[in-house]
Amino acid sequence: MTDLSPVTTEADIADWLATKVAGYLDTTAEAIDHDRSLAEYGLDSVYAITLCGEIEDTLGIAVEPTLAWDYPTVSAMAEFLAAETGPQQ
Repeated sequence: MTDLSPVTTEADIADWLATKVAGYLDTTAEAIDHDRSLAEYGLDSVYAITLCGEIEDTLGIAVEPTLAWDYPTVSAMAEFLAAETGPQQ
């Protein structure tokens, strides 16, 4: 999954995030534990800022550059982003 237009569920966002993180780490999305801290994977500030830009482009919402630290797991970030984008179906 590369495009989330329109966003449908928190699970879709989580899968998309896992795919993005996996790409940064040169691994598979299946290897990304949604409940493990992204910092434990070695996600640094450069990747975190890049991820924020991709989130903004894909979801069409502005996010703070501290998003990865405020919501440090794929699950936490997906929950936050789903709430920010509102119910869409």
